[in-house]
Amino acid sequence: MRRQPGFRHMPSANADISSGLLTRQTAGPWAVALAGLVSLALAMGIGRFAFTPLLPMMLHDGTVTLAEGSALATLNYIGYLLGALLCLFIRPDPVRMVRGALVLTVVLTLAMALPGGMVAWLAWRTLAGIASAVVMVYATAWCMQRLAELDHPTLGGLMFCGPGVGIVITGVSAFGMVAGHWLANWGWMTFAVLGAVMLALVWRVFGSPPPALHTPCGGSAPTLAPAPTPKLDLETWALTLAYGLAGFGYIITATFLPVIARQAMPGSVWADLFWPILGAGVMVGAYLVTRVGMHHDNRRMMMMLYTMQAIGVGVAAVWPTVAGFALSSLLVGLPFTALVSFAMREARRLWGQRASKLIGLMTAAYALGQIAGPPLATALVARTGGFSASLAVAAGALLLGALIYVWMWRALPVGGKPAHAGA
Repeated sequence: MRRQPGFRHMPSANADISSGLLTRQTAGPWAVALAGLVSLALAMGIGRFAFTPLLPMMLHDGTVTLAEGSALATLNYIGYLLGALLCLFIRPDPVRMVRGALVLTVVLTLAMALPGGMVAWLAWRTLAGIASAVVMVYATAWCMQRLAELDHPTLGGLMFCGPGVGIVITGVSAFGMVAGHWLANWGWMTFAVLGAVMLALVWRVFGSPPPALHTPCGGSAPTLAPAPTPKLDLETWALTLAYGLAGFGYIITATFLPVIARQAMPGSVWADLFWPILGAGVMVGAYLVTRVGMHHDNRRMMMMLYTMQAIGVGVAAVWPTVAGFALSSLLVGLPFTALVSFAMREARRLWGQRASKLIGLMTAAYALGQIAGPPLATALVARTGGFSASLAVAAGALLLGALIYVWMWRALPVGGKPAHAGA
């Protein structure tokens, strides 16, 4: 069938992968989105969250205590904060930053398998946190910018399936490792090899040139809408605060879910499966974002997602059974990166091509929330003997974040249109 001049067809996923992943040509939209997905699967799913299913194995091996495991998690989140702050104050080449951070993630995952003790592990987890923040900021900004240039911005939600993919892979793998009586260091080594394969898949995509701008026949270049002016106004600070509350709200579940489940249901085979269930929820939620058009108010979407996640966190505290943990895992997982995707969309709406700076600020707030979670949980477990109190506090933080978005939607309407007038 003959194509009409002036119209660009949407390339298939297979064509994008072959042209984007295997050549130096401009990567198509599917290749860009899939590169973002794989990058976040490596940096977040492995670099950050492989620790969650491996922690019970490390506890069983006697290599760490719960307090030491909490310290490893906290140092990783401090590293995430440092990485976010680094992104705020430097203006590097995004492609070099993403590639370098992904290489570092693989190396540090392998380092966790080597003898070294707590001092070395604390250093490796801190550096892994820095690397994951760099990938989150620069891979997200690069992919969203490139997808906008390719006229496929809604595919940006697909890359946020990445953490879910990584969580499912590491969670299911760890379940098999436990059944096979593996040591935790074997698990770290396996995930390092997997990370190296993932790195090889995306390396060339991030080096692909930008698409050429096509000028209509006989005319001048298309007129672009004026870029928004970046400013640290009330709307920016409200968005940043709410995003920080999301970091605190989910992190206790994301750090200790298998430990919480084992404590509530000793000996249950299900205890190690709730983490991959959460990961499956992450993938589904991120995919559904790609089906939501860009015309929706991001604040309205986030208030719903925060509320859903608050319910999920709370369910684990009040209904510690197989059904309760399964429901909790799904309700925490579905909004996990979906709300991140909408937050990144909102950052791009407010700051345009300078969005990477706002994303860095938001990521720093998110990291501060994460840092506060594990020490609070450890302290409350020591006082109460369980995780219910810390889960209740986390759920409350998410509800507060939802209320901030309700206020933003009503008091700071997009384009000056009153909130109640929107469809």
